Amino acid sequence: MCGIAGIHLRDESLYPQLGSLLHEMVEGIVVRGPDSAGVALYGDRERLPENYSSVSMLSAPEDIVERVRAKLPDADVSGEEMAETSYIRAKVASKELVKVIREVAPEARQIGTGDDMVVYKGVGHPMDLAEEFRLGETTGWQGVIHTRLATESAVDAEGAHPYSVGTGLSLVHNGSFSNHSTIRRELQDAGVEFNSQNDTEVAAQYISYRMEEKGEDLDTAIRALSETFDGFYTLLVTTQDGFAVARDEFACKPAIVAEHPNWVAMASEFQAMAHLPGIEDAEIFEPEPGKVYTWNR
Repeated sequence: MCGIAGIHLRDESLYPQLGSLLHEMVEGIVVRGPDSAGVALYGDRERLPENYSSVSMLSAPEDIVERVRAKLPDADVSGEEMAETSYIRAKVASKELVKVIREVAPEARQIGTGDDMVVYKGVGHPMDLAEEFRLGETTGWQGVIHTRLATESAVDAEGAHPYSVGTGLSLVHNGSFSNHSTIRRELQDAGVEFNSQNDTEVAAQYISYRMEEKGEDLDTAIRALSETFDGFYTLLVTTQDGFAVARDEFACKPAIVAEHPNWVAMASEFQAMAHLPGIEDAEIFEPEPGKVYTWNR
């Protein structure tokens, strides 16, 4: 049943409030997914200063920070642990940080990489995880949340969303894809590497591949997904400059969008957005079946 929610802030004066807005959004969708949760946060300069990159991991060794520092002694490497997530930041290009972590900790599962984004996942009640992630303290311009009710795989952090691939693309998903195994094999044949067996990662990798290898924009890549993937789904996809919502042709998975001059938000339940500033002046609508909605910075 899973709950998904996110907000894209257009008004910079709201950036300091991102965390408090997201915290209340979790409360609005927690009933849809009580066993695990994850977040992707964009633009928080306390967590990720300018000119730094980040990598979030599961199953990282306890001395991961020391291992990375030994390889990047001048990169101001630091890290923290939040639930099952190990998070590393460094003053270096993201591709170099990814390469070093793969070299020094090949056993770690990388779950998020970016120059403007951090990702956390964990097992437990989403409200408890929100406190552990210090969600209420978050600042920035965009955030996305997933609360999970596991139905097809184990209750673990690996199965929690968002699935973040490439540099800064994150996807949360309510539903299932019936042909994900076939598409996974096609992407693997094209050189795409996977970090899990989850069908949601296949969707994220597919969109990322089309954007990075075919030069498509976010809207075009998601439309291609809609033509290729079979199943029932509502998707929220975010990048370092975009926010997009899509549903399958039957639209059986819930979704509500609220658009205001100062922000755009989406959630599985309206109650997750009822607290947003100016909600009474927002355009509120249910996304149409088979349609992709995209907003950019």
